[in-house]
Amino acid sequence: MLIKKPDDIRPSEITSRENYLNRRRFLAAAGAAGGAWLARGAAAALPAEERARLPDVAPSPFSTDETPNTYEEITTYNNFFEFGTGKTDPYRRAHTLKTRPWTLEVSGHAAKTGTFHLEDFVAPHRLEERIYRMRCVEAWSMVIPWVGIPLADVIRRFEPTSRAKFVYFESLADSRQMPGVRTAVLDWPYREGLTIAEAMHPLTILAVGLYGEVLPNQNGAPLRLVVPWKYGFKGLKSIVRMGFVEEMPQTTWAMAAPDEYGFYANVNPEVDHPRWSQARERRIGAGLFAGKQPTLMFNGYADQVAHLYRGLDLRRHF
Repeated sequence: MLIKKPDDIRPSEITSRENYLNRRRFLAAAGAAGGAWLARGAAAALPAEERARLPDVAPSPFSTDETPNTYEEITTYNNFFEFGTGKTDPYRRAHTLKTRPWTLEVSGHAAKTGTFHLEDFVAPHRLEERIYRMRCVEAWSMVIPWVGIPLADVIRRFEPTSRAKFVYFESLADSRQMPGVRTAVLDWPYREGLTIAEAMHPLTILAVGLYGEVLPNQNGAPLRLVVPWKYGFKGLKSIVRMGFVEEMPQTTWAMAAPDEYGFYANVNPEVDHPRWSQARERRIGAGLFAGKQPTLMFNGYADQVAHLYRGLDLRRHF
């Protein structure tokens, strides 16, 4: 399987024409420069205590009507290689992560850049509960009631320029807190990216909780990316950096295994992983003897996101 190099991709392949022409609507100016440009609102007082309730969480019209997995299923079966490669390693080890104080560095092609406290980064956005289907590349899935804020709302405040074709993210990589970072299993820090159109899509969120409670460490506290039409490895955890870049950024799994994991990582039942089929999936919690269900294109969100990839060969741009 192949992936195009950044200089081989036309602007029309990155952003749909209608999104490109409507960029000014996305880039509404807000606030003043520096770390004080966000007013503190209800979300500014995000609690850090385990299982603490989040304030003023509103339901979202983007939620699926499928039954969510249990809190225990969602929080005890995770991929978070910074704490180990086993599915239960994050649950057992992530208590060492300290999520306060927490800062995020914003850089690149934007009018407002710098280092911001988590509370300023999140406020004053309204917290929403969004029940999303989530699909892991290893042929299993969950339904998770995330609590978060639209990534687009955050991006608008930084005022990216016309040169910002992609949004780049980095996770924390602290070997003192994260035992997995002491190994060479991946090239740390964990890196991911989206096209600007994907990042601005209303389904894309920054999650700060689940089940109405503060996000557990093992699920990517205090802030993680959620893109429900993509495979789970795109949703990097414990974000400490975000940048607006002109060329397609290098991403962790595309660097580690480029024949297996591409930049786009859209759920596509017609493109098999080299070591297993993606055509069917099993819901976590259903039991080993439960039948698998067909995998849906774009994880069931095709009506909302297929236009983002108009003109792309989804077998090549996997």
